[in-house]
Amino acid sequence: GAVWSWGDGGFGELGHGDQHRQLQPKKVEALAGQHVIAVFSGRYHSFALTADGSVWSWGDGDYGKLGHGDLQNQLLPKK
Repeated sequence: GAVWSWGDGGFGELGHGDQHRQLQPKKVEALAGQHVIAVFSGRYHSFALTADGSVWSWGDGDYGKLGHGDLQNQLLPKK
């Protein structure tokens, strides 16, 4: 299904490719075409699980919490 997000996007945790606040629900276009079956949102980062078992993450990358092998923030979902 589609993933929508809104709120404070200061670390890119909304997944829209920027760090802007979103006052109304907005579709996370980077996940279009993916069959998302679950979503988890932390304070500054988010994760999506797709039907094929892939995990996508975005937002604050401090301490390596996004699982990408670095400390970088991700403004868009990354597998």
